[in-house]
Amino acid sequence: MTRDMSFEAVMARKGEIMKKAIGIDYEIFESGSVAFDYERMMKETGYSLQEIERIQRETGVGNTPVLELRNLTKLARKFAPKGKGARIFIKDEAGNPSGSFKARRAATSCYHAERLGYKGVIAATSGNYGAAVASQAAMRGLKCIIVQECYDSRGIGQPEIIEKARACEAYGAEVVQLSVGPELFYTFLIMLEETGYFNASLYTPFGIAGVETLGYELSMEFREREGKDPDVVVVTNAGGGNLTGTARGLIKAGATDTEIVGASVSLQGLHMASDTQFNKKSFTTGHTGFGIPFATWPDRSDVPRSAARPLRYIDRYVTMNQGSVFYMTEVLAQLEGLERGPAGNTSLVAAFKLAQEMDEDQIIVVQETEYTGAGKHIQPQLTFAKENGIEILIGDPAQEIPGKNIILPKDPSYIKIEELELDKTRRSYIRNCIENLKVEKVTKEDMNFLVEDTKSNLDFVKQILDELGVGY
Repeated sequence: MTRDMSFEAVMARKGEIMKKAIGIDYEIFESGSVAFDYERMMKETGYSLQEIERIQRETGVGNTPVLELRNLTKLARKFAPKGKGARIFIKDEAGNPSGSFKARRAATSCYHAERLGYKGVIAATSGNYGAAVASQAAMRGLKCIIVQECYDSRGIGQPEIIEKARACEAYGAEVVQLSVGPELFYTFLIMLEETGYFNASLYTPFGIAGVETLGYELSMEFREREGKDPDVVVVTNAGGGNLTGTARGLIKAGATDTEIVGASVSLQGLHMASDTQFNKKSFTTGHTGFGIPFATWPDRSDVPRSAARPLRYIDRYVTMNQGSVFYMTEVLAQLEGLERGPAGNTSLVAAFKLAQEMDEDQIIVVQETEYTGAGKHIQPQLTFAKENGIEILIGDPAQEIPGKNIILPKDPSYIKIEELELDKTRRSYIRNCIENLKVEKVTKEDMNFLVEDTKSNLDFVKQILDELGVGY
C-alpha cells in the first residue's frame, strides 16, 4: 500500500518517523500535562562526560586552546572606569575538525548512529553543524545528507549558507537545498522515512551532551592556568544548545558560581520564515530570530523534546547590532591577529562591553570561535547586504534598523549591548507551554518542572498561571 506523502499526512506521522530515526521513546520521560524528567532523559539516553571525552578524542575533537586577548583587554580598559576592565579570553573552537564547536555535537551523534547500526545520518541545518556532521560521518564511514534552507523564491542564497554547502560536499555529503518556508521540515521527514537514516538533530541528548565537554574543559583549564573558574562565560545563543551544553559542563566541573551570559545579534522586526525578509539579514545564526523563539518554546525543534533548554541555565541575555559584530571581527583580526567568523564574535562584542563593568582581576570568557572563509568574510556579507537594498553606514549602532541598514560603530566607545528582560522571556515560555499543550490545569509536578525550566521560583510561576487563568 502506497504511503500518503501529502504535507498533512507526513506531518501527522512525524512522531513515528522521529522515534524510528532517533531511537528514543520520549513518552517514557513525560508526566503530568507539561512536565517531563529532563535529567533522567539526559542520563538514560546520553553518555557520561568521560565517555564523550573518549568518543571525541577518537576523531580529534575537543581540547582546544584558551587564548588571552591582551590587546583587546587593553582597549576595553581605555573605555572603562578606573579599576575596571576584566581580562578577556576566548576558547578557540576553530581548531576542531570542520572548524567550530559543533564538531562536539556531531561527534557524539555520529558515534551513536554507528553504534546503533544506522547506515547514514541526516541533519537539517544551514550552518556550521552541517559541515560538522558531514566531517564526522566521513570519519565514521557513514553516508550523510544535509538539508539546507538556502534560497528565497528568486533563487538567491546567502554567501555564508552557500559556502557551508560547499564544505559539506567537500566532506562527501549530499546537500539538498530548499527555499525558505515550511518545506524544510517536510522534506527532512520524508528523507528520514525513505532512507532509514539516523536523525543527527542538534537537539538530541547526544548532541547537547557533546557540548558539555566544552564547559568542563573551560573550568579545568582556568583552574590549572589561573587557579580559579571564570567569573563570566559568554555564549552566542541561537537554538540554545551551545548555552545549555556549556552551562551543564561547567556545573559538572563544579563551577556553579560562574555567570552564564547569552548573546545574540538583534534582528528585531525581521521574520526568519519570510521569503522577502530572508535575505535582509546578514547573520545566519546567533541572532534573536532563533534565540528568542527557541528560548520561549524549545520543543519547536525537530525532536519531540529538545535537550536544549537555555532558560534553565542563563543568568543574563544581551543583544547587539549587526554592525558591531562586523566591527569586532575586524578588531580581533587587527589587534590579536586572529581571523575568525561572526558566530563567536557575537559573544566577543558582549564580552568587550561587559568587561568594562567588571574588576580588572576578573575573567570573562568567550567560549567559542569559528573558522572563517569566503562566505563568512565581512566584504561578501556587506556586499550581499548592499545588493539587497541595505544601507551600510558608520555611526551610532543604536540607530540601526534590521532590514534597512547596518551601522558599524564610529569608534569602540560606540559599541553597545542591550539587556533583554529575562522574566518577560520566562513568561512567554510558560504561556507557550500552556497554549501549545492545551493545558487547563497543572499538577504539582508540572509546577516544579516550570520552575526548573525557567530558573525561577514557585511564586513567579503561580503568578503567570494566574494571569493565564490556569488552575493548579
